[in-house]
Amino acid sequence: MTTNHVDQRTVRTALALAARAPSIHNSQPWRWVVGPRSVHLYAVLRRWLPATDTQGRDLIVSCGAVLHHLRVALAATGLANSVRRMPNPSEPNHLAALELHPRPAGDDELALAAAISRRRTDRRKFTDWEVPAAFVDELIERAAEQGALLRPITEAAPRARLLDAIREAAQIQEADTAYRTETAVWSGGYADVDGVPAANLLRDPVATGAGTARRFSEGLIEQAAGEPDGAALLVLATTSDDPLAQLRGGEALSAVLLHATAVGLATCPLSQPLEVGSSRQVVQDEVLGGSAVPQLVLRVGWAPAGAPLPPTPRRPIDETIERLVV
Repeated sequence: MTTNHVDQRTVRTALALAARAPSIHNSQPWRWVVGPRSVHLYAVLRRWLPATDTQGRDLIVSCGAVLHHLRVALAATGLANSVRRMPNPSEPNHLAALELHPRPAGDDELALAAAISRRRTDRRKFTDWEVPAAFVDELIERAAEQGALLRPITEAAPRARLLDAIREAAQIQEADTAYRTETAVWSGGYADVDGVPAANLLRDPVATGAGTARRFSEGLIEQAAGEPDGAALLVLATTSDDPLAQLRGGEALSAVLLHATAVGLATCPLSQPLEVGSSRQVVQDEVLGGSAVPQLVLRVGWAPAGAPLPPTPRRPIDETIERLVV
């Protein structure tokens, strides 16, 4: 006997798992409205970081990541879903509406959902082991399935320009008092459910990602000095740059990160070079050749030996859910 009944406890379980999605400074700028057979995603502007994310791009990308995480989590709990993105033009913060119906989960869906809890943003230097070309091709395919492009930056000249853009953006932002204050507020804590905790940050912020990742407050992770960083650099891009493209870029980010986690790779998204207009233009014109609009840069590689990183905290799930009685 078939039924269209959607168990609300199952939906809550999927939302709790989806909340593990990465977001700018772990700001978790989303809320959910849950109906009998639907879930609606809204951006929360009071969790926007205006000094860091002046145009609100990171906020939308973060919401795209949690949207894809939810699609994966729902499928693994036996709820297929269809998505309408930007469903209400008069309400721009209403980013997506998901219609739910029961369907047995497949093995691939269960494996991908299992990667959600294992994924971490790893700011350490990666080992010098090369990422196999077959794995890179798979990541490119995962991005394409979500309507985005993933471009490995392997040639010397574009890679050098990308590294220059990362350094330029860091210098410009760190010269801004409001940015430094905002970054300090959202990083280095010990008991908060928001922000990037000290347990996930390096004690030497300058060495984070061999100088490519954002410099947060001082953390607790010790890292051997002088070791090279073997991370591959990839740029995630879209063909346009409206909020819908940014949302799809976030969904592609989630798909790439989860697949990378499933095959054992470590990852670290880098949004900083795209938060400053001049460095974002360099990435678009000189790294991508003007062929696409960059949404994020990704470091991908093999994590150094040692204990796995702890999970970053998340807000209580009930604080993010509103019920819609229909």
